[in-house]
Amino acid sequence: MQDRPLILGIHGLANKPPREEKQAWWVAAIREGLRRNLGEDPADLPFDFVYWADLRYDAPLSEDHNREPYYPARGRGPFPSADGACAPTLTDRLYRIVEWAQEKTGHLVLDDFIIEHRLDDLWGYYEDGTFREAARERLREALLQHAGRPLMIAAHSMGSLIAYDAMRQLERDGRCPHIDHFVTMGAPLGLAEIKHRLAEEHGALQVPYAVARWSNLGDREDLATVGTTLAEAYVPNAAGVGVTDCPVVNAYRRPRGGVNPHKSYGYLRTPEFSRAVAAFLDGERGAAPVEMSGVEGA
Repeated sequence: MQDRPLILGIHGLANKPPREEKQAWWVAAIREGLRRNLGEDPADLPFDFVYWADLRYDAPLSEDHNREPYYPARGRGPFPSADGACAPTLTDRLYRIVEWAQEKTGHLVLDDFIIEHRLDDLWGYYEDGTFREAARERLREALLQHAGRPLMIAAHSMGSLIAYDAMRQLERDGRCPHIDHFVTMGAPLGLAEIKHRLAEEHGALQVPYAVARWSNLGDREDLATVGTTLAEAYVPNAAGVGVTDCPVVNAYRRPRGGVNPHKSYGYLRTPEFSRAVAAFLDGERGAAPVEMSGVEGA
């Protein structure tokens, strides 16, 4: 049904399980969040998935090498909420100081280290033009395939960068379909080097013109979210749509213990994401933001 709302997911960094398995796990995490946070459980969640890990890795991640699979979290109640703006962490405050120094000197030494050694696929994205263009094309094809439908893009980690690039490219060609809600999660779009590279390619950092709403979900313990808030870095588009930064608590735990505040399943189960999905599916597309804590772009 071409008029039915669709959530279009795109995954983030590192190798992944096979496409069908990864897509099913995203759907399961979204449904688990809706069920526990809002008491809703749509059996037929309208969802499609943009998978790009096969463009960079020779074989999918096998079950015996996957330390962070999806599995239902313990407990029955709602997942924790940030309940208001979260104070910057020590890491975040230190990064802002270093970012200021990097911008003054023009040497992005810390960003180079973070990207190459902690966010390796980002390094590959900028070093390998063939991979970069192929990843963007995966999303461009999906957007054009579903043009005319109410669309929510749910982009995790590096997927948010691919999505931003693809939308800015399509808008230059006059082909970007209307995006009712762009939701980024654990997005590295505030890193100084990423902002620098985006500005080099696209010009002014701004909300893509086809986006009717942009919510940026970030756990402040997530290294990928350090730096300026996206509301500070990306100016509103011509329609006045800015970024709403939404602090969240990513409660994902590895099966054998340990935390990962960057994990996609944790973001997909947050109350803030559940509310965004429910509002989108209920037809509140393009309306005022759902009650999310955070800072809205002016």
